[in-house]
Amino acid sequence: MQKLLVSVSAFSLAALLSGGAIAQESGTVSKAVGGYSFEDAAKEAEGTKNFHSPDGHLTFAIVTHTAGNGFFDPVYVGATVAGNMIGAKILLLGSENPVDDPAREIEILNQIIQDPTIDGIIMTTPQAGAYDDIVKTAEKNGIPVATTNSFDAGIYDRLSISHTGQDASAAAIAGNALVQCLADKGFTKGSIVIPSDTAMGNIEVNNRVTAAFNAIVAGLKAAGTLDNFKVDAGPENVGVQTDMNDPVNGIVSLFESRGDVVGAFAPNGVFTPALLKAVAQAGMTDKICAYGFDLGPPQQEGLKSGNLTGALGQQPFIQGFWPVMQLYLQIDRGIAAANLDTRAQLVTKDSVGNVGKRHEN
Repeated sequence: MQKLLVSVSAFSLAALLSGGAIAQESGTVSKAVGGYSFEDAAKEAEGTKNFHSPDGHLTFAIVTHTAGNGFFDPVYVGATVAGNMIGAKILLLGSENPVDDPAREIEILNQIIQDPTIDGIIMTTPQAGAYDDIVKTAEKNGIPVATTNSFDAGIYDRLSISHTGQDASAAAIAGNALVQCLADKGFTKGSIVIPSDTAMGNIEVNNRVTAAFNAIVAGLKAAGTLDNFKVDAGPENVGVQTDMNDPVNGIVSLFESRGDVVGAFAPNGVFTPALLKAVAQAGMTDKICAYGFDLGPPQQEGLKSGNLTGALGQQPFIQGFWPVMQLYLQIDRGIAAANLDTRAQLVTKDSVGNVGKRHEN
């Protein structure tokens, strides 16, 4: 009887496994409804590697407006990873300046656009209206363009150009966090300042300041404490004018002139490291709600030390990876203008240990 039960059980198991395999195979899709095989359809087009120059491989140039402060390092890593995946050569270019330098970027772009081996161009566009001639020349030469990081809504042929980047409205996340920080630290009054420098000509940064300012005001109003605080983002809500060539001393002077600063927000990779240095210099470590942008080494150290309460990462690795893939898709598949929002990643002292491990921030 026992042997019979074992035999039945073994038979049942075999039947179950067999039935599962049959069920799994019955759901397999072997070919498209149109009759072609997916394996054939997944192959690269015959002429892709010789798209613009007959050298047997794609060459993409990525040009940024500041390669001198480390923010774009993960962007270059992401572009390199994508290039390796598709067998493309990636030229990593950008202004050597540690602060925004659109003029130098445009100079580099004007050189690259004449290179006959270039199959595609990826560029940042921080200075609105400055890149139209680049796009026109590229299109005339048959070179596709993708933009990344900073967004120029009015750029020539915008609707046909893909963009990868973080919408400036994401700064509201830091604004909301700052308001919560004030409550958590028990601050009931004081000044909140947003230092910046419009001389940079970066519309994206200006929009971040406005988004953060509006979120702070709305949050304090909802809490019924707006009248107790002075939120200062300058006369046009695009930043309290602070010299980008001496931002640390500029922010320290701002703290000293107000005398009651309890919160601050810095809108980019220039002013955020300056903010955390100013906090340390003013002896305000862990005594202020200080938020900023990007997650480079200075920001990460500032979060660990308490000189920075939180920072918004815009996931720059993706800002390098996806534009390369987008250009490839445009060349090989005819897929254009597939925009990607890289969103915002709020990082604090508690979570900073989880970022930057593989050059993604």
